[in-house]
Amino acid sequence: MTVHAPGTGRRPRAAVAMSPDAASAVLDPESLAAFRRVCDLAPLPVLDDLSGPRAASVLGDVELLITGWGCPPLDADVLRAAPRLRAVVHTAGSVRGHVTDACWERGVEVSSAAAANALPVAEYTLAMILLTGKRVLERARDYRAARVRGNWLRTSRGVGNYRRTVGILSASLIGRRVMELLRPHDVEVLLHDPYVSDAEAAELGVENVALPELFARCDTVSVHTPLLPATRHLVGRALIEAMRPDAVLINTSRGAVVDQAALTDAVLAGRIRAVLDVTDPEALAPDHPLWDCEHALITPHLAGSEGNEWRRLADLALAETTRWASGSGFLHPVRRERLAFLA
Repeated sequence: MTVHAPGTGRRPRAAVAMSPDAASAVLDPESLAAFRRVCDLAPLPVLDDLSGPRAASVLGDVELLITGWGCPPLDADVLRAAPRLRAVVHTAGSVRGHVTDACWERGVEVSSAAAANALPVAEYTLAMILLTGKRVLERARDYRAARVRGNWLRTSRGVGNYRRTVGILSASLIGRRVMELLRPHDVEVLLHDPYVSDAEAAELGVENVALPELFARCDTVSVHTPLLPATRHLVGRALIEAMRPDAVLINTSRGAVVDQAALTDAVLAGRIRAVLDVTDPEALAPDHPLWDCEHALITPHLAGSEGNEWRRLADLALAETTRWASGSGFLHPVRRERLAFLA
């Protein structure tokens, strides 16, 4: 299918702006060929420097930028070099690193693949909720050491996922996906999000509760709050100490949303367990005690799109480019007024 720039009867002029590694990961040859059918794509290599002479020659007639990880900031100088730029399609989640105030002031339309990137994070979270409920990782470790099966009829009643209470901190894109994936399971889901009404929470099939109540009532709390000035160390010592004995804290958001020192104290004491795909700092120092703690599982920020999941990001960006070029507008727009609530 051939599409045309809105109101022009021709394909829009476009260019790819991201790091070469990001382009190699996200935009395979098949994806690039698909973009070329939709837009007049500037020849590779990708733009990872928007200030040099090559960038100036490319940006002069670009109407749409396909961006990704490593895209330089689209500041006033870049926009002056790109007088026809009207849209940005981002092949990843957050646009904070490159979409500047100058873009919004010009009225550049922005789309993000955050919805596509939310799915693997939600899948990781669901898997960890269920695995920690069954204590799979610890029991597998013990089984490997003993190489003899114990008496399964003596399994603690604290093991299992039936009627567990799961808390979701923030109804973000990912938080909402997790709630959706939890629906088929026999768990009670609580939410804390001050921007969600009780009526909306009921539509989501959850109970919206105060923050202290979320941590006090839940067997598992999963953090999906973006890191903003107001949310730094939102999960502090008092909330962590209020968690049930043997409760699980899962963090796939940003490490600094949680007070790392308070969490470390609780996990080392064996009061709670933790699944951390993000830490503060990232990564923890090689001699940090959580590395060797049996109550902590630390993964290298892998919950987001990786491997074949990158293709989902490219597919969403392609769909958005096709919609924009045909005059239909973005299905996943990023609004300036919502930036304060986004990662």
